[in-house]
Amino acid sequence: MERRKLLTAAGLGLGAAALAGCKDEAASAAGTAGTAGAAQAEQRFRWKMVTSWPENFPGLGTTAQRFADTVERMSNGRLTIQVFAAGALVPALEVFDAVSNGTAELGHSAAYYWKGKSATAPFFTAVPFGLNAQEMNAWLYEGGGLELWQRAYEPLGVLPLPCGNTGVQMAGWFNKEINSLDDLQGLKIRMPGFGGEVLSRAGATTVNLPGSEIFTSLQTGVIDATDWVSPYNDLAFGLYQAAKYYYYPGWQEPCAVLELTINQQKLAELPSDLQDIVKQAARSTNQAMLDEYTKRNADALDTLVNEHGVQLRRLPDSVLDRLRDISMDVLEETAAANPLNREVWDSMQAFREKVNAWHAISEKAMYDLRSQ
Repeated sequence: MERRKLLTAAGLGLGAAALAGCKDEAASAAGTAGTAGAAQAEQRFRWKMVTSWPENFPGLGTTAQRFADTVERMSNGRLTIQVFAAGALVPALEVFDAVSNGTAELGHSAAYYWKGKSATAPFFTAVPFGLNAQEMNAWLYEGGGLELWQRAYEPLGVLPLPCGNTGVQMAGWFNKEINSLDDLQGLKIRMPGFGGEVLSRAGATTVNLPGSEIFTSLQTGVIDATDWVSPYNDLAFGLYQAAKYYYYPGWQEPCAVLELTINQQKLAELPSDLQDIVKQAARSTNQAMLDEYTKRNADALDTLVNEHGVQLRRLPDSVLDRLRDISMDVLEETAAANPLNREVWDSMQAFREKVNAWHAISEKAMYDLRSQ
């Protein structure tokens, strides 16, 4: 009997010791996990962002810096981003390559510069006679456009996000009047994207120049005309000093999406909360830039016309009608080039048709009412 009690007591003692050991191991494991989690939460990252814009250039360059500042603030300093102007680390038109190959973690530019990298890319900046900024944001975030964009860049190791929008642009600055299609013949004009292809087919000679070369090229006659952005940026560039006529409407860019490009591998290395911060900061910056341009364009147009005597001209209907026809040809041919292009263009057209019906009785109806 006494022997049985002793064995039972010994068994209980061993069990208690085992339980105590398990608790100690669990506590140790929890402590290790907690320490690792805390260490990850405190880990700091320093990234580089290359851009296609001159240093501190209003709107474009300052939007890139706004994004960087927003990320640093939202992350409480755990992710800081150094912004490089065009040419400081890589040339303006090599931003995509720099992000793809890991020279920089981030880029800020416009997708239509990368037609040679991805035949689908130009759809995600602007489409002639296409979606405006409000509609483009809706298509990207609610209509499946962003998923298509990310599929286009995925093989290149890059994740794109909208990170700014200029709204409707101007048709551009010209040193000769455009009264008919004949006036486009041989016209040397800086215009990227689909708009450049359309004008080439209309008889113009198009070139793709970085922003830093536009003023001098226009002033010295290397080009006869140029698009750039809209009154806000055009005033800052002083283009009114190099060209006589300022034409509208901006048929080639009813909006212009600026893109944030992210190296996919570098993004995956961030903790999940920092990944979310990068994405939310891009979306916040996207809307903030559109707000800024709506206000600043109105101010700048007033200055250009009333202080600098700029001559505003509307492109003739005959020219616009022909450019619309050519645009549809270019877009259909581009869509036919590969299945993804077709999917993107079909998606965009379907969205545009549906939103047109709504905007005809909402946005357009209100504009018409206000102008009476």
